[in-house]
Amino acid sequence: MKRRQLGFVATAAALAAIGSLSGCAALNQLTSEVTSFGQWPSGRAPGSYFIERLPSQAAQAAPASPASTPVALSPIEQAAHAALQAAGFKPAATLDTADVVVQIGARVTRYEASPWADPLWWRWGPRYWRGPTWPAGYRIYSPAPAWRYAPPPDREVAILLRDRASTVPLWEARALSSGVSTDGAVFQAMFSAALSGFPAAQPQPRSVSVTLVPRS
Repeated sequence: MKRRQLGFVATAAALAAIGSLSGCAALNQLTSEVTSFGQWPSGRAPGSYFIERLPSQAAQAAPASPASTPVALSPIEQAAHAALQAAGFKPAATLDTADVVVQIGARVTRYEASPWADPLWWRWGPRYWRGPTWPAGYRIYSPAPAWRYAPPPDREVAILLRDRASTVPLWEARALSSGVSTDGAVFQAMFSAALSGFPAAQPQPRSVSVTLVPRS
């Protein structure tokens, strides 16, 4: 099984290339598997936040050289902004004025069936075969074995909240869903799912369905 993983920046670049919800056209909800961890201080309000880019994210978001193409992280960040504000947080103008520092990430993983999983005497797809004990001309439908199919692509987002003054991590969450679309609305729904139930932490995986934001 060959595994191809696209990181945070690659995912963001794909947003501009794909930019559609064609895979979810008939759906208005997205279901994600969510886990959350941490101990948000009792009685503490969400407060203001500032999304901090990791050095690798900042470097790849910098102006590109003539031989490369600029990569914008803003679609992922915009999705996180919308989810954070829906959870009660307010954006801070600068890092120094924020109550909470936020770090985010997103990835898309696609799987491909290995060509070595197809021996010479097997071929892809369903087929018919003639059993040796059945009368001539009697055929049985046989689907391709499950091991010859690649798993569906999956998407994951992660969010980490730190106290700005002490740098202590207070709360983190992840949301995982299956599908091929990398539209901004999909990631906004996933960040919203990750923040569902905040500030309570629920380490046990649970399914959370979020209505997709319609395109304006």
